[in-house]
Amino acid sequence: MSGTTRSSAGLDARRRRILFRAWHRGTREMDLLMGRFTDALIGEMSDTDVLDFERLIEVEDPDLFGWLASGAPPEGFDTPVFHRFRHFHLSGEGVPEL
Repeated sequence: MSGTTRSSAGLDARRRRILFRAWHRGTREMDLLMGRFTDALIGEMSDTDVLDFERLIEVEDPDLFGWLASGAPPEGFDTPVFHRFRHFHLSGEGVPEL
């Protein structure tokens, strides 16, 4: 898979920007992690979730990857969205079918 599988049709401008940004982070590994999560859940995120995710998406890739690996984000980023993002990938939900 090389990119988004979700159409931006039906999303407001804010969510369309998030979807694009999730797939264009700078490192392919984080594109895949953020992009797959966003494809799956952006349509059902509350406004609070969107705000938390907008903050999370601005974190530098090495820092965010470290937080994912350790499960210990710094204060201010320890949100339900972060934990859902981490669970999404650890549980296998973010793994595409072959």
